[in-house]
Amino acid sequence: MATPSLPPSVPSQTAAAARFARIPSSVSLKNTSSSFKLPHGQQQQGQLENLHLVSLSKQGKLKEARDFLKQMDEAGVLVNPHSYESLLEACGKMTSLSDGRLIHRLLGNPSRYLENCVLKMYCACESFRDAEKLFDEMPEKDVASWGILISGYSEKGRLKEAFRLCTRMIELGIGLNSTVFTSLLKSLLDPSVLEIGEQLHSLVIRTGLSTNVSVITAISNMYVKCRQLQRAKLVFDQMVETNAVAWTGLMMGYTRAGKQKDALALFIRMLKEGVEMDQFVFSITLKACSGLEYLNLGRQIHGYIVKLGLESNVSVGTPIVDLYIKCSCFDSARRAFKRISEPNDASWSAIITGYCQIGEFEKSLQIFRSLRLKDMAMNSFMYTSIIQACSALADYNMGAQAHADAIKRGLVSYVHGESAMITFYSKCGRLDYANQAFESIDEPDTVAWTAIICGHAYHGNASEALKLFRRMQSSTARPNEVTFIGVLTACSHSGLVTEAKLYLESMSREFGVDPTIDHYDCMIDAYARAGLLQEAYELVRNMPLEPDAMSWKCLLGGCWIHQNLELGETAAENLLQLDPDDTAGYILMFNLYGSHGKWDEAARVRSVMGARKLKKELSCSWITVKGKVHRFVVGDKHHPRTDDIYRKLQELNCSAMDVESVNLTEEDVSFGLPERKQLLMEHSERIAIAFGLISVPNDVPIVIFKNLRACKHCHDFAKHVSMVTGRRITIRDSSRFHHFHLGKCSCDDYW
Repeated sequence: MATPSLPPSVPSQTAAAARFARIPSSVSLKNTSSSFKLPHGQQQQGQLENLHLVSLSKQGKLKEARDFLKQMDEAGVLVNPHSYESLLEACGKMTSLSDGRLIHRLLGNPSRYLENCVLKMYCACESFRDAEKLFDEMPEKDVASWGILISGYSEKGRLKEAFRLCTRMIELGIGLNSTVFTSLLKSLLDPSVLEIGEQLHSLVIRTGLSTNVSVITAISNMYVKCRQLQRAKLVFDQMVETNAVAWTGLMMGYTRAGKQKDALALFIRMLKEGVEMDQFVFSITLKACSGLEYLNLGRQIHGYIVKLGLESNVSVGTPIVDLYIKCSCFDSARRAFKRISEPNDASWSAIITGYCQIGEFEKSLQIFRSLRLKDMAMNSFMYTSIIQACSALADYNMGAQAHADAIKRGLVSYVHGESAMITFYSKCGRLDYANQAFESIDEPDTVAWTAIICGHAYHGNASEALKLFRRMQSSTARPNEVTFIGVLTACSHSGLVTEAKLYLESMSREFGVDPTIDHYDCMIDAYARAGLLQEAYELVRNMPLEPDAMSWKCLLGGCWIHQNLELGETAAENLLQLDPDDTAGYILMFNLYGSHGKWDEAARVRSVMGARKLKKELSCSWITVKGKVHRFVVGDKHHPRTDDIYRKLQELNCSAMDVESVNLTEEDVSFGLPERKQLLMEHSERIAIAFGLISVPNDVPIVIFKNLRACKHCHDFAKHVSMVTGRRITIRDSSRFHHFHLGKCSCDDYW
């Protein structure tokens, strides 16, 4: 907005106001009698009172300022022009129209300068009716008056009124100055107004302002906003004199258009030409480095920033943190974050994302809780990261609270936030809520479709997952690599081998998505689960990509399920060549040897594990009751209700199937054989089920989460419990969801 020129007497008063800005607001003239007459010199000046009035206005204490104005009037102390200017400026900043109108009435017969101040106040309060009325009544309008009103309309996006005034100026023969042009050009924000911008550019040339730095910078930035980067660059290159704003505007345009290399080339030019840089230049440059993951260049720029002493500036420090996080250098990101003097919501969001990236989800939730307690500003990216953390931890209560909080604050991201909610509810076993979240999206994008398809796939709802995929094909969204992972997983977990093969073959031909090794692994898994081990082996050998460890692991898993020792040995040999520290490979082979009575070979497998110091991750199961998470490990006896839990567990174990003749499983390998039966009866999910039965109301499903794949014995145990108790039990293991009811599982024992 145009700034009116100050009268000659104002600068000294402005300096004085700065010196007396901290005059306490307790200063009062109440003890001064209205009949008391000040000496003529004091009545003329009233310097201290006017400085106090300026101080109140700068602090935004308009009510106290009104009261003090009344006291000054009663004491006969004159209010000087600078005090009125400060008051009007405060009214504009606080959009206090009623106070602004009061000040306007007190002015009486103001100077043109003060009339411009009033005009500016009305524009800031968006009271354009008052502004137009004052403007029309002004006996003498200068170019500043026109500029203030045009700027006011422009800044509020009211281009029609702004250009109407501009046309009137031209018709009246009033020359447009740089302020008017700059205001109009800044208001042009997208390609729809490009033609207007071109006309203004032409007018600038005709009026001889093509060498004015602020105007030409505004033209260059206008072309950037209208996505005309070549024209913006042409204008920029023709500038006789450039400033940081011009450089920054063009760099920002390149970055937003995905042309980070061009943005960095401009930065190098700035260095070579010795252009003075500010925090905005570094911010954009670091964002370009982040987009390209240019870690080395980013480190060099970081070093330069440290030399300039800008590292603690939040607008520079935050992009540094973001750069290191995107380049997977979290320790550097953490150190950079600690050096930011006053982190903002973007800074906190970046560090929360970093903790999620390295798997420290609990830490990210801890930070989030702390920010909420302090009532700090939040943003949609922060909530998306927190929801993703809750998905990883299956923390339904915290995730639901974060979702509600995001809705309350209007911070559910329409780019990734809604899709994160679908994934969160799916992973927490609430597929009904996931469906609601999905159906509430007007036009789901690829990420949202993929999230709901994968959700149904991991819940074993293959028919619904494939139905959703067909719906997706009728929409504007196009499936990507991850979408097909979900589709193929749904087929694999449900024995739909033919369908899986057709989808794999159609990926490139119909959808333009080239299959990766992950897609072939899904197909190998589908064959192996279905007992088509030879087909799985042939695919591993003949597929167009080199098999990875997962390829052989899928085949080995199928050999264990269908007891094919010979092919299992081949799969295990290849798997352990590619990944000699894969614990699951040793365990599967140990079990396979044990099931065939080859205990010497099984012992050798275990010996190799011992030599390599490999230990299987400790099994852990958890259940949430009344908002509190209860975690259990194998043989856990630390819970306050341990006696009740084991009493219920003993009751269930006695009624369950005989466990004497079962094979050794993944969870049993770490323990000695003599203890096997007792440990099997005390597996973590069994303890969690027993606790759920004594803690969760009968009409509420028991939902349990586990960090490892469920063993066959506990799977059968859960089926048995659901049959004898009539309770619904849901268990999410590391691979999928199992929904148990009346002795049956949603996976149909196909897992």
